[in-house]
Amino acid sequence: MALKILENKGVFYLKGKINNTTTRDFIIHFDYVLDATENVMINVDKIDEIDAEGVEAIRTLMRIAEKNNKTFSIVTHCDKEIYDNFKCSQVA
Repeated sequence: MALKILENKGVFYLKGKINNTTTRDFIIHFDYVLDATENVMINVDKIDEIDAEGVEAIRTLMRIAEKNNKTFSIVTHCDKEIYDNFKCSQVA
């Protein structure tokens, strides 16, 4: 399955895979969304696969958001692997 992105009340729900075949479109889509809004929140509960390129794509979007003083958040209730990859040691 490719990557599906659905939006509901400002939260983007991802379903499928974030990997070397989907990362380019994923970055392009959310770069556009970041241009149009101040806060992007993605829910990754339905992601069944994320590879190193997918993790790097999310990091890229986080850097883009930070550079432009915007917020890029990840919401998940079940995937500890994703949480561990993006755990932040900074406290505001």
